[in-house]
Amino acid sequence: MPLFSYTATNPEGKITTGTADLSDKNAVIDMLTRQKLRPISIKERTESTSGFSLARLFKSKRIKPDALAIFTRELSAMVGAGVPLLRALNSLEKHTESPALKRILIGITKDVEGGSALADALAKYPNDFNDVYVNMVRAGEAAGILDGILQRLALQQEKNNSIRKKIKSAMTYPTVLISITVVAFLGLMLFVIPQISNILRELGGPDAQLPVLTRIMLSISDFFVGRWFIVLPVLAGIIILITRYIKTPKGKRRFHKFILKLPVIKTIITKITVAQFARTFSVLMGAGVAVLESLRITAHSVGNVIYEEALIETIEEVKNGKQLSRVIAINDLFPPIVSQMLAVGEETGQTDKVLIKVADFYEDEVEVAISGLSSLIEPLMIIIIGGLVGIIAASVMMPIAGLAQNIR
Repeated sequence: MPLFSYTATNPEGKITTGTADLSDKNAVIDMLTRQKLRPISIKERTESTSGFSLARLFKSKRIKPDALAIFTRELSAMVGAGVPLLRALNSLEKHTESPALKRILIGITKDVEGGSALADALAKYPNDFNDVYVNMVRAGEAAGILDGILQRLALQQEKNNSIRKKIKSAMTYPTVLISITVVAFLGLMLFVIPQISNILRELGGPDAQLPVLTRIMLSISDFFVGRWFIVLPVLAGIIILITRYIKTPKGKRRFHKFILKLPVIKTIITKITVAQFARTFSVLMGAGVAVLESLRITAHSVGNVIYEEALIETIEEVKNGKQLSRVIAINDLFPPIVSQMLAVGEETGQTDKVLIKVADFYEDEVEVAISGLSSLIEPLMIIIIGGLVGIIAASVMMPIAGLAQNIR
């Protein structure tokens, strides 16, 4: 994503400069308009591309989740200790090991130094600081409890990162096995089976009657050998098209709806999404953000389009005077415990504290579900690989056994 530098004036006529990591100039203009700034000039910044640099080749444009969580916690500690915000940002910018965070902190520090609020400075980098982050910081600045809000944010990010890592860890083993299986299958079809086919034809002669399984495997091998230059690009093209389609709004909605129908995956996705909803909504409510605004921000951060649509519909119901717990209760996407705990929170006025308990409960459930999925995937993959090896071995050994019997 390109980096733009801009010069603008605020309503008082004061000149403000800064940078924005957005898609195009129109996006920068929209961002400045929302901040009640009038753009004077907007220029795209380009980096020198002369020479080859491994650092540039592998340079990350976005802040990694772990680096963002560490930055948030360190900023919370420094602000809580009484360090002025500008001094804290300068210190963190100098000592951070993340190139992406260092680059963004330079722009944020300049904006804060120029008189912008921290939340407004963070809002210029929506790819790294989402709506939840920006709105919570804005609420913390308004209430004078920025250190406490940042601490909550850091805890939320650490919880999200922990779940993300556990999911990746659970999926690493089956992904590696599937990759090895596919590569091994293609290698057998392209190199091994053709050689075995020649040996069988030499031993049995051109009129040899081979078993059905062997003939099927030889046909598949002949197909791959004769058309591999067509098959491989077609398979790659199909994968690319499916990936791009899933990124479109219509494709993403269909994909998210599909995974919510898969027996085991549905349970895990539901628990992850409910935990994300409960923790995000709780943190926003605890920061003093209004209910409707908290619901809107939470809807866009749950990560599933179907749940996002359900929460947006919930906003309209709450606007009409209905209680949030009752609206959630009639939605099949949310387990009954969510509406019941929300009702308790509404009665006691401690919705944020009650939802934290819901988030903790479902995050523990996610760990159990992921462990169960891992224990289920491993034997399943072994069976699939063993079956594939058995089929190939049988297709090779059956004709050899038949030829040996004929020789006898």
